[in-house]
Amino acid sequence: MQYVPRILDIGALVKNKSYFLFGPRQTGKTSLVEHSFKNSKVYSLLDSNIYLTLNQRPSRLREELTRDDKIVIIDEIQKLPILLDEVHLLIEKLNIKFLLTGSSARKLRRGGVNLLGGRARSQTLHPFIYKELNTTIDLLRVLNYGLIPSIYFSDFPEEDLKAYTGNYLREEIASEGLTRNIPAFSRFLEVAALCNGNIINYTQISSDAQVPKSTVQEYFKILQDTLIAEEVPAWKKTKKRKPVLTSKFYFFDVGVVRHLQHRSQLKEKSPEMGEAFETYIFHELKSYIDYVSHGSLHYWRSKSNFETDFILNETSAIEVKAKTNIGNRDLKGLLALQEEHLLRHYVVVCLEDRPRKINNIQILPWKLFIEKLWDKVFD
Repeated sequence: MQYVPRILDIGALVKNKSYFLFGPRQTGKTSLVEHSFKNSKVYSLLDSNIYLTLNQRPSRLREELTRDDKIVIIDEIQKLPILLDEVHLLIEKLNIKFLLTGSSARKLRRGGVNLLGGRARSQTLHPFIYKELNTTIDLLRVLNYGLIPSIYFSDFPEEDLKAYTGNYLREEIASEGLTRNIPAFSRFLEVAALCNGNIINYTQISSDAQVPKSTVQEYFKILQDTLIAEEVPAWKKTKKRKPVLTSKFYFFDVGVVRHLQHRSQLKEKSPEMGEAFETYIFHELKSYIDYVSHGSLHYWRSKSNFETDFILNETSAIEVKAKTNIGNRDLKGLLALQEEHLLRHYVVVCLEDRPRKINNIQILPWKLFIEKLWDKVFD
């Protein structure tokens, strides 16, 4: 598979501070590390020999490293949380900078990641973004197969999506011991996928997945901890219209969620395209926040059913429509928000060809919106 340079400059980050680099499986963490740190020592815990050696004697790490080792990489750190004691010691005594990669923070929290305190920061690596693919991006391919690097460039993306979801259940959930009831979690995962982008009704999901409500809540926490889904909280600052307070969840990749929903390939102008397009724009917004702005992402809905898909960094209201002709009905939520005088930008992201403006609401073609987003226009 060809290597696509990533916007995340992890090399520059680790020069000054140790980092945890988290990201769902196959988002390109290993490739990014290989291209960023060609001369650094790497301990891959996927290598059974390295894993067994360090598991038996974690102090071996201390014996092998010296002050000459400026940056050291430990890949899949969640497999051996006990190593964090050694990492802590080496940061303190030898001033080594560590890059600790993994697909889940859950086991680390249980295994003592807080021992590092403020000695290491966290960074998430997402699937490809528009800015990385740029002119080669194919929107319909993105909406069908997502942006996980190995799948986006695959000759057999449907088969690879099937394998990816199977590996997630088998490796991430079962082998890491995150839940004992894999059949129940598998049922939940498919029901949760059907709720993608919607306000979460734990009681309904409990009924549909045939698991207790408390278990559903724990399963959603597992999705968050393994970076497979992200909570988008409700924006609560409106006064004229009382807001709904319940969160939404979005899956991290539009291809993965389509596969879990058992949907056939999307076609242009199909009803399902709207949800997929919204999930893709969510991905760009979340990546921008994690890589650049370090701000916040909310959605807004009033109890009288006015709604806006996203509130970015408390400055911009963003409505997403997979439509080639935006009409007045598409602006109702944004117009309602304008009455509050709380935000600076009001935007519709759509499939129209040219930008225009209605009542101080920007109607932007999706590519132009994403370019402006990464140029920090909406901060």
